[in-house]
Amino acid sequence: MRLLLGFLAALIATTGLTPVAAAESGPVRETAWVETGTDHDRDGRIDRVAADVIRPDARVRVPVILDVSPYYACCGRGNESQKKTYAPDGTPQQFPLFLDNYFVPRGYAVVLADVGGTNRSSGCFDDVGSGNAVVNWLNGRAKAFDAPEGGRPVKADWATGDVGAIGKSQDGATAIGMAASGIRGLKTVVPLEGVADNYSQLVANGAPLATPENTGSAFTYNERAAELCRPFEADLKARMGTNGDYNAYWRSVHYVPRPGHASVLIAQGFGDGAVAPSQFAAYWDALGRAGVPRKAWLSQAGHVDPFDLRRAQWVATLDRWFDRWLRGVRNGVEHESAVHLETAPDRWTDVRSWPPATAATTFRPSADGTLGPRGSGTATVVDDPAVGREAWADGESAARFTGAPLTSAVRLAGAPSVTITASSDKTAARLGVALVDYGPADVRNTANYGSGIRNLTTKSCWGVSSPGDSACFLDTATDLVRVDHEIVAAGWADLGHHASLRHGEPLVPGRAYSMTFTLTALDHVVPAGHRLGLLLGGTDGQLFDPALPVLGDTLTFDLARTSVTVGLTKPEH
Repeated sequence: MRLLLGFLAALIATTGLTPVAAAESGPVRETAWVETGTDHDRDGRIDRVAADVIRPDARVRVPVILDVSPYYACCGRGNESQKKTYAPDGTPQQFPLFLDNYFVPRGYAVVLADVGGTNRSSGCFDDVGSGNAVVNWLNGRAKAFDAPEGGRPVKADWATGDVGAIGKSQDGATAIGMAASGIRGLKTVVPLEGVADNYSQLVANGAPLATPENTGSAFTYNERAAELCRPFEADLKARMGTNGDYNAYWRSVHYVPRPGHASVLIAQGFGDGAVAPSQFAAYWDALGRAGVPRKAWLSQAGHVDPFDLRRAQWVATLDRWFDRWLRGVRNGVEHESAVHLETAPDRWTDVRSWPPATAATTFRPSADGTLGPRGSGTATVVDDPAVGREAWADGESAARFTGAPLTSAVRLAGAPSVTITASSDKTAARLGVALVDYGPADVRNTANYGSGIRNLTTKSCWGVSSPGDSACFLDTATDLVRVDHEIVAAGWADLGHHASLRHGEPLVPGRAYSMTFTLTALDHVVPAGHRLGLLLGGTDGQLFDPALPVLGDTLTFDLARTSVTVGLTKPEH
């Protein structure tokens, strides 16, 4: 203990931190089982969310950094897939990631909460409800106990009530949903590759992306919840529907139209295949329209925490962000450049806004395989659901069109849109579209859901270690690959939803239908000498579950009425 206090004193002396209060012992570690007010598992008892707490042993109240996750037992967090661990008496021991190691010595509490039905929580998968229950407890509006059943009351009388929710992927989606709920006490959210529109995450413009077995949360449930939550999951799937229609359920989990009031520090990789960068683009735009304070880190990587891209810079940014919104420190972070942008592997710059001002430019395909200002003719594709867009780029099972070599570099930024006019010889058809940069380059390895980073054998330390909870983490490096093409944006749709996402319809074989939809957002520089390409296909085997019915239709594209529109500008660097 004295060693820890000595380290903390040295840390304060070297960083200029002000101690919260004289501590008499090490950080307090405890678990509070927080009542959610619901009985999703239908066991006759109010569900309880397990919230593992680590906080300073201080005599003043402290703000809270909260990560609500279903992955603390099943899958882990971070590039080392760390899980929660507990001492023999049940006291929390390892808190995954660096948040506790770094921020608790700086006067914050860190709370890692298990989503309902996962790890040590009862109930079922209600991520936003789980997180909001913890925020309510931290503000004295909900009850908590020191045991999963019964137990003695536990109060958060050590908390100021000011909470920042952070997390990657599902955890980030939960933070976005909590902000949309308007829960009082949530001051800021830090979603890293999080989902803001659940419909577009699981349904691509009317085309379901996953089987019903994979849309629920059974793979993260604890043994008890896996059994008790079957009715809950069945009801959830029924409300989702299986026909791809946008319905009342999807509207309830579409957070873009109601971004809330909490400030937002968001991160997204343009090479992310798990959570499309379109999720970021739509949410970012909505935050701007609502006047919500916002800041973004945008990389060319895949599904990656910025901690594993630029550790020192990210930790410093996060430190100042939490100080501003959870402590009220007027450090000016919200007035600095809004976006930290990676323009090429390991080349970063700060820009005032995103997307940049661009000129909307429309390209059209022609039957001779060219891509230019005018289109003509038709193209026929036999849909093969076993083939994905990377094979399409090589000319397999898709129509490929390319423009002339560029005389100078151009920057593509924003969310491109496509208009497709096509007919099918069946009563149903999927559409797949990809925008390609053809030319040799060294890029982050993100094709086929790669992350674009790799772990090293060395470690770096961020904060204070304790027995069973190291502050040292494997370093990372950029994972580069030499390519002759790079898919920079893609989009998918069900042609039967051409008239409305709310109601699909059977196609009349041979009849042409037009449909307009957006591709994934991008920020990409196409070098001089490269060519811009457009791919038109059917079912993308890299995205759609192979267990789905094989359509096997033949698509005929009317190229004169097919186009892609993308924002172009000159590269800044």
